Amino acid sequence: MVLMCGEIDATDLSGLLDRYGMVLEWVAGGAEIPGSFWGDSEAGLIANRLLVRVDTPLHSAMHEACHYICMDQSRRDGLHTDAGGGYDEENGVNYIQIILSDQIPECGRSRMFADMDEWGYSYRLGSARAWFEQDAEDARLWLLSHGLIDELDQPVWSLRQ
Repeated sequence: MVLMCGEIDATDLSGLLDRYGMVLEWVAGGAEIPGSFWGDSEAGLIANRLLVRVDTPLHSAMHEACHYICMDQSRRDGLHTDAGGGYDEENGVNYIQIILSDQIPECGRSRMFADMDEWGYSYRLGSARAWFEQDAEDARLWLLSHGLIDELDQPVWSLRQ
């Protein structure tokens, strides 16, 4: 079972998002999540608002937040539901999602790897951990080139410009 947003201290997620100028909004249980591309319990994204329910998988919330971080300003300006982005950006999103999971005490990288695998993220090496550790240098370099992480793979707490 993947970690749900309702199982973490919401102030940790809210604080992480705040560093990027994002706002966490809770949707009532069972209600449709506005801005959700996948529907069901998956996170929604409208402008700088990340919308979740208690049953939203944390990896979904983190993934959508990382799309916001990784997209350029022109896409953020009109953002509603579909984050878009190409192959390189998607890899960058996955990579920084793993890095930022360390900011959530109930999660961390090992749990994020497991939850990504359970949900069905697909990597040619067979797992999120193997991809991150052995095959993600292109994603790392993409994030570095856009000033989203530093040389030590730490977030720099800024959005892609």
